[in-house]
Amino acid sequence: MINQAYLENLRNRISGLETEMSAPGVAANPQKMQALMAEYLHQKKVASATEYFLKLQSAAEESRAMLNDNSTDAELREMAEAELAEAEEKLPAAEKAVMIALLPPDPSDSKNVIMEIRAGTGGDEAAIFAGDLFRMYNRYAESNGLKVSVMDVAPSETGGYKEIVFSVEGEMVYKKLKYESGTHRVQRVPVTETQGRVHTSAATVAVLAEAEEVDIEIKNEDLRIDTYRSSGSGGQHVNTTDSAIRITHIPTGVVVQCQDERSQHKNRAKAMRVLRSKLYEAQQEQIESEQAASRRSQVGSGDRSEKIRTYNYPQNRLTDHRINLTLYKLDRIMEGDLEDVFDALYEHDVELKMKAHTDKASQG
Repeated sequence: MINQAYLENLRNRISGLETEMSAPGVAANPQKMQALMAEYLHQKKVASATEYFLKLQSAAEESRAMLNDNSTDAELREMAEAELAEAEEKLPAAEKAVMIALLPPDPSDSKNVIMEIRAGTGGDEAAIFAGDLFRMYNRYAESNGLKVSVMDVAPSETGGYKEIVFSVEGEMVYKKLKYESGTHRVQRVPVTETQGRVHTSAATVAVLAEAEEVDIEIKNEDLRIDTYRSSGSGGQHVNTTDSAIRITHIPTGVVVQCQDERSQHKNRAKAMRVLRSKLYEAQQEQIESEQAASRRSQVGSGDRSEKIRTYNYPQNRLTDHRINLTLYKLDRIMEGDLEDVFDALYEHDVELKMKAHTDKASQG
């Protein structure tokens, strides 16, 4: 029940977390500090939403008391009616904000991401579309102060990419981009089409929360590291030295590679970032599969085989099939104007999680 006692318990917990975080030795344990900080920020968010809700509730009760008091003069009664109407109008949204704040936070939301875009069905046009998607995310990053770094790339001879792997760094990046995993389908007249016919092609996108060393342990003896000659762009030096790196994680069979840098050392470091993130994703999926309701409550499964979105150029239309969202501003979206899409996906995800949370509470 949301009341003053509940708020006081929240404040006590926040105070306790502050004490824990300042305790000797905690700063030397990054994993523990990270967990404490995540809970601290979560509890602060809940407390702030709760405080605002209770403030509105108290204002409504005071106004009702004044209206029920026969000695209240006309001027005060008019003021009380206005204040009651305002409080009652804001209370539902404030209560919803508390419910949203109470939802367990995604531990990966604050992480940077590693994205992989691969050309799918459609031949050359699919590779060109993969390049368009990379450009779209790059433009979004530029306009939101995020940093994009290419980690590995396999260009297509006709333009675009057979595959491109890149990182996106900044504030709450995964929270925004995590819904992009899946198959993206494009409908348009390819530049190679002489008859003017609309073709359908596809590219797959994977979004990995970038794991840090404290998130997942990788043993050197579990790795097989191969070097090979880079086939990508980068000049004569790249093409004549064994600077490219391929790393195989033997226990899981996960393979990553990087050839974008001239330095073998830099390529290895980038490949390790991708590997760590892939293993972290597998770990998180295992946790979520053990909490089946949580997995079902998310927008989409994150499976690359799931067709999540269609980009229809002739009609300037973008459709997200998971939430039945249709926007007629594809030209702007391809220039990185993705906020409306991301906001709609986030809101829908929150609604699903709130429903799952409510259903679980009613059953238990």
